[in-house]
Amino acid sequence: MKLGRLKEVNVRDLWHHEQYDFSNWLSEEENIELLNDILGLTLIDINKEVYVGAYRCDLVARDEATGINIIIENQLECSNHDHLGKIITYASGLDAQVIVWIVEEAREEHRSAIEWLNNNTNKKLNFFLIELHAYKIGDSIPAPKFEIIEKPNDFIKNSKGNSDSNDMSKTQSERVIFWTMFNELVVNRGKPFNIRKVSTDNWYNVAIGTSEAHICINLVNKESSIVIELYINNNKELFDKLYGNKTEIESELGLSLDWQRLNNRKASRIKYLIYGLNFDNHENYSELMNEIIDKVILMRKVFIKYI
Repeated sequence: MKLGRLKEVNVRDLWHHEQYDFSNWLSEEENIELLNDILGLTLIDINKEVYVGAYRCDLVARDEATGINIIIENQLECSNHDHLGKIITYASGLDAQVIVWIVEEAREEHRSAIEWLNNNTNKKLNFFLIELHAYKIGDSIPAPKFEIIEKPNDFIKNSKGNSDSNDMSKTQSERVIFWTMFNELVVNRGKPFNIRKVSTDNWYNVAIGTSEAHICINLVNKESSIVIELYINNNKELFDKLYGNKTEIESELGLSLDWQRLNNRKASRIKYLIYGLNFDNHENYSELMNEIIDKVILMRKVFIKYI
């Protein structure tokens, strides 16, 4: 059997200019998906060359599920102190919670700096240092590959500030176990939706293709239940529109939902409950998780038709 050999391509041969070539390429939907896959985010509302004082951040985006701001700084060369300072300036000026620094080669001192920032800053801040490479086989079209060099340490960041101890509580530990197993199952099932990074949170957001709403999975161990809900951020008109199609939606889902307009709050919720969660007994986790995935897939498919 004759096999081809993988050959690395100089990224500067593919994108001559960071701003006009690479940033434009990365901002396209099919290409930003490559970054979404390794970050576990769904980036939308991508803006290029956003001013922060006298400087310009390459790309600024928003995560569809959580609404948090993300900045992306591109450097098609070895990392340097100048760009390290820029990402901190941009993060501050744009109130970003996820900071992505893409380089051709990450120097050791900058790896250490990003690791230090992840371990010593507010738990809401997440720094990613990513190397960009490109490969081809023979005369094939070059294929880009993003490689994470440094990323947030979830244990350190999520346990910080939760208690006087550095140890996670039993509940937090059980959530990490649940979400880790859940992510593995989502991947094994062909990744029907983007996975989120594992955390100690009781919630897990799934994007549905619009910034107006998303699906949220909530673990409520004290009530032995899992809530799967359509969370509408701040749009009572959208809730009313969906409620006007309540019969059709519930018929297509084959489910009876709890419709909560919540008139005194900004958000509205449309809930479905699954019972059987018990952090002290994992025997039914596979069954529970498969049911969650099935319901999330179904709810995404049905709700987006009426939004």
